[in-house]
Amino acid sequence: MTTGRRLIRYALAYKKIIIAALVMLAISVAADLAGPFIAKNIIDHHILGIESVWYETTSGKKAVEYDGKYYQQEKYFSEKDQKGKQVRILQVGSKFVFLDKKLDFDGKRSYHDGILTVTNGTSKAEYKVKVLTGAELLRFYQPEIPGIVQLLFIYFGLLVVSSFFQYGERFYLQKSANRIIQKMREDVFGHIQRLPIQYFDNLPAGKVVARITNDTEAIRELYVTVLATFFTSVIYIIGIYIALFILNVKLAAICLFLLPAIYAWILIYRKYASKFNRVIRSRNSDINAMINESIQGMNIIQAFEKEKDTLKDFEKLNHEYFTYQNKLLSLNSLTSHNLVGVLRNLIFVTFIWYFGGQSLQPLSVISLGMLYAFVDYINRLFQPVQGIVNQLANLEQALVAGERVFKLLNEPGENVSTERITRFKGNVKFENVSFAYKEGEYILKNLDFEAKHGETVALVGHTGSGKSSIMNLLFRFYDSGKGKITIDGRDIETIPRQTIRNHMGIVLQDPYLFTGTIASNVSLDDPSISREKVEKALKDVGAEKVFRNLENGYDEPVIEKGSTLSSGQRQIISFARALAFNPAILILDEATSSIDTETEALIQEAMDVLKKGRTTFIIAHRLSTIRNADQILVLDRGRIVERGTHDELMVLKGKYYQMYQLQQGSTDLAG
Repeated sequence: MTTGRRLIRYALAYKKIIIAALVMLAISVAADLAGPFIAKNIIDHHILGIESVWYETTSGKKAVEYDGKYYQQEKYFSEKDQKGKQVRILQVGSKFVFLDKKLDFDGKRSYHDGILTVTNGTSKAEYKVKVLTGAELLRFYQPEIPGIVQLLFIYFGLLVVSSFFQYGERFYLQKSANRIIQKMREDVFGHIQRLPIQYFDNLPAGKVVARITNDTEAIRELYVTVLATFFTSVIYIIGIYIALFILNVKLAAICLFLLPAIYAWILIYRKYASKFNRVIRSRNSDINAMINESIQGMNIIQAFEKEKDTLKDFEKLNHEYFTYQNKLLSLNSLTSHNLVGVLRNLIFVTFIWYFGGQSLQPLSVISLGMLYAFVDYINRLFQPVQGIVNQLANLEQALVAGERVFKLLNEPGENVSTERITRFKGNVKFENVSFAYKEGEYILKNLDFEAKHGETVALVGHTGSGKSSIMNLLFRFYDSGKGKITIDGRDIETIPRQTIRNHMGIVLQDPYLFTGTIASNVSLDDPSISREKVEKALKDVGAEKVFRNLENGYDEPVIEKGSTLSSGQRQIISFARALAFNPAILILDEATSSIDTETEALIQEAMDVLKKGRTTFIIAHRLSTIRNADQILVLDRGRIVERGTHDELMVLKGKYYQMYQLQQGSTDLAG
């Protein structure tokens, strides 16, 4: 499905609001476009209507007294009324003259010494006339004033109606746009939660953030500004063309060439703008990713004096972003006001050329009111055209951003399962398990081991030996390529990931804390974990000794990643979190490797509390912390090379023995 269709599908979710907005828009446009028709009527029928045929009559409401007699325009006579002598009022230059007889033909007019001369080709006629004074002329206009005032009130009323519905249209269109983007952001963020961990291995966090924030904001502009402008402009253009065709078919037909010109221009613009916008959005994501990475690693950057190198890399990305923004700016400058100016001038040149020699002549093919209405409509026509052209840049940005967002949404994810099973006993078995992050490059090879309920299994080995990969498989962050992993005899790949993790807990080497408080980081705002459970968990892991000096106790604020807390304090919170969730299977991933000796003693006590009644896996570099493990697995290049208790492995004097002696020697030397 194309990006455009998917964007339309999101819009259709709120079609009722959008349809209501479009109905309001149509009413607003109709009310607004009635203005030139009213102006035409005022000019042709009331202001210039004074030159229409008059007849002598008796006194009446619409009759005008002049020189002792009464006269009334032909349009005010009913079929039953008797018409007297026909007279005319004619404009000659800046003067108005009274002719007390029928005009034989109309044409070019001139006045001299009380004589009106009318010339039409070879025909010529002279009439004796009287020049009307200002007061006399005003009397002849008097019957038209109520009609003019009435039309002005109608015009004002239509402006009020147009403004009211225009407000409603904009309000509802923007309301629907905000709801669409709210839904899209929730969908994107929700989808990220469902993506497998390996998706994030090769995608920097900054790029993901850019998809959720910057790209969806660009799409918001599509619904709020671009589509609102397009809808408004298209309805205005349709309404204006309808009005033009009602006024004069030939003139309206001339204006039709504007439509293919705009369409061709849009195609040319999109060809180049799409290419530029793709690079711009991509570089924007790269910049976000680099900023995020730099902030996360600022201590390393400053410690190794890499500020200049980092700035240089940033400037390279920023310069490329700047270059393509300038290219897009040049394109937009060429295709916005310039395009509209060229099209406007072409229309007016054609208009003047076609009607220039005739439009102001007495035998004009169009009236002055119609000429005014046409000029007004043509001026109005270019406002929506300019609106469309000016929004093309935002349209392309939104389409490219939508493409990137939908690419993320197209990534295969897994629905969050609400299925719950009874708590595991915790019997874990690996049967001939092999695993590779990249196809063919196996990190784990033919692993076979079993951990029974209540046992503590320690995994040791050099970096890269596969210890953490075993935990990733057990948690189903990844699935094994070969072999089978079972819990209580059930293949874990037949159980939804969330269902398995509901009875598993993990404590990482560098625990992650969220913005909130100490208590909220223990419960993770899970409603099933009460305040009493939180405090008991913290007490059981010895948190009272660590946090006793905090002013707010367990309600002490925690900022992002817990950066104001020591590594030991963060680790204690992590242990309390695991204990509060009461998992059947617990994983301690190098949980004591980055803390001081005093805190380690506390954590050892906490570990003893945690391990009771559950199967525990410990990944440890400090071998002194696993001496009491029921089973120690020694890994080397993805294989189990030794297994047994601490005493059994020490007697064996193999790899474990060497590693233990080496660590003890280092400790002794350090002492």
